[in-house]
Amino acid sequence: MIARFITALVFLTAAPAQAKAAFEDTMAQRLLACTGCHGEQGRAGPDGYYPRIAGKPAGYLYQQLLNFRDGRRAYPLMQRLLAPLSDGYLYEIAEHFASQRPPYPPPSAGKASRTELARGEQLIRSGDPAQNLPACQDCHGERLTGVQPNSPGLLGLPRDYLNAQLGAWRNQQRHALAPDCMAKVATQLSVSDIAAVSTWLAAQPVPSDAQAQNAPSELLRRDCARALPDVNAAITPARTAAPRQSDRQSAGEYLARIGNCAGCHTRPGGLAYAGGLPVQTPFGAVYASNLTPDTETGIGRWSKEDFWRAMHEGRSRDDRLLYPAFPYVYFSKISRADSDALFEWLQTLTPVKQPNRANDLRWPYRTQWAVRIWRALYFRPEAGAAPAAQAVAGQRQPEWQRGAYLVNGLAHCGACHTPRNRWGASDERFALSGALMPMGDWFAPSLWTNSKPIREFASLTDAARYLKSGTQTNGSSMLGPMAGVVQTSVQHLHESDALAIATYLQASASRGDSSHANPSTPTLSGSSNTSSTTGMQLYEKHCAQCHGEDGKSSVSVYPSLSGNNRVTTNPANNMIQRVLYGGFAASSALNPRPFGMPPYVLSLTDSEAAEVLTFIRSAWGNQGAPIKAFEVTQQRRLSSSN
Repeated sequence: MIARFITALVFLTAAPAQAKAAFEDTMAQRLLACTGCHGEQGRAGPDGYYPRIAGKPAGYLYQQLLNFRDGRRAYPLMQRLLAPLSDGYLYEIAEHFASQRPPYPPPSAGKASRTELARGEQLIRSGDPAQNLPACQDCHGERLTGVQPNSPGLLGLPRDYLNAQLGAWRNQQRHALAPDCMAKVATQLSVSDIAAVSTWLAAQPVPSDAQAQNAPSELLRRDCARALPDVNAAITPARTAAPRQSDRQSAGEYLARIGNCAGCHTRPGGLAYAGGLPVQTPFGAVYASNLTPDTETGIGRWSKEDFWRAMHEGRSRDDRLLYPAFPYVYFSKISRADSDALFEWLQTLTPVKQPNRANDLRWPYRTQWAVRIWRALYFRPEAGAAPAAQAVAGQRQPEWQRGAYLVNGLAHCGACHTPRNRWGASDERFALSGALMPMGDWFAPSLWTNSKPIREFASLTDAARYLKSGTQTNGSSMLGPMAGVVQTSVQHLHESDALAIATYLQASASRGDSSHANPSTPTLSGSSNTSSTTGMQLYEKHCAQCHGEDGKSSVSVYPSLSGNNRVTTNPANNMIQRVLYGGFAASSALNPRPFGMPPYVLSLTDSEAAEVLTFIRSAWGNQGAPIKAFEVTQQRRLSSSN
């Protein structure tokens, strides 16, 4: 595997610069993040590891995108790219690549004995009844070019890729929705049989008219085919009558979205609100609990009073002290009415019997007495219940009060944007002034001064739209963890609430609430003038096509880098993360089909990434300090461990 990645680096870094094409608002332009690895039109990368996705059935591609996004296929780079994208956009992506028909490369002759090739052809054409192995062509078509709508073609794929995927099925590192037919088949294949199948397939020419055939009736009668989900579900979901909700329950559903409850209490690939997601902290992992109304493993036996105690006091139904990874420090500020509405809505969910997983915290942090000491130092439940539209006393306008209530309460913005001390407690002296995320990879910027995300807008309406869409008209967008928050939470804000949040942040910043800005996170670094020829050449090769040779993008979908204080802000974690891992903005109602940035984690070495980042931070009048190779190395390590 390491050898394959080294090969990828050699090919991708040695590729000649291509002529710059004019910008076109097309799916191909939006999906540059995909073709960076999978090749132009999805014809496959040059290293033999990234597969051809062009021309595969849309249903198959859609299911694989879902599997990557939801954790059934394990490849962190793909999961990061797809995490903020909606089902509908994934289906559009699948349809786009299914429609591509670039030519296939010539087959690979390989080095295999006649015996090995004969065994491979036998398994593909006839299977092995003695081992209860069906023939590959039974599902993938007699021509092995795929079967509509869900079976991919097997020809035109590199031997190494075929080996890797069959091995992943066999070793249970790759999964699909039940019934997982390929897992059953692959576990019965020996290592030598996998080699025989992949070698024979890679040596076969692809028919000139290769395309997936329509499914024969005998295939449609099989359990595997019948159990596959409807590939059109993302576009035309089943119209079943939803249970009628009371006004309080509808309010509770909205509050759950503001609080992004699903973001922690739904595991990738798991059932909604059934828990199981690890919340990583410097002290170990805390696993989110089951919030469905199951009476054994969820909150089916809880009362409104039990739920209020958890939200307001950080105590479970059995009086156990909850770990502050559950942000009751912020939830303590919400009103009893909102707590009750949220609880009533959770009780309408379908019960899921999924036992809660024990936390994986180091000693002594896993003990109740450690939590008791922490609470004595850093937590006091709010005295009394705050009114639903107010959280801060005084004569402020109602919009400001509502914004303060949301930001400092249920939305718990300070959980990321407020720095923490060594014991994980928020330092309220520097509230919302910017902070490293708990595991040190991303930096949550200051909501006051760092990049002036509210005051830079022409109007509060523009600021509210940014909160709901995750994208500005100048091409800047929220990536990383915040893209996920947009996708699952803040895009659902009522317009009035989005305006209230913008009002609160703008008025507070103008008043100087952040006058004691966090000294550990300076906003700008000093001038460096250290741009190198290597950095400039790398920029021209990889970046200028979208961001402009002079750093001033000519199209609004890509941000200009010249004069952009997000580029020069310290710490530079976010810029390093963007260059290494690329990403999409969130699919939102206001931005359903976001443009993607390609990842360069495989095509740039740490030194090269540092060179191009240093060039960007010091060119065109930018005054950012240089980036060192070890900083890039550190971000790679943090991302691989999180």
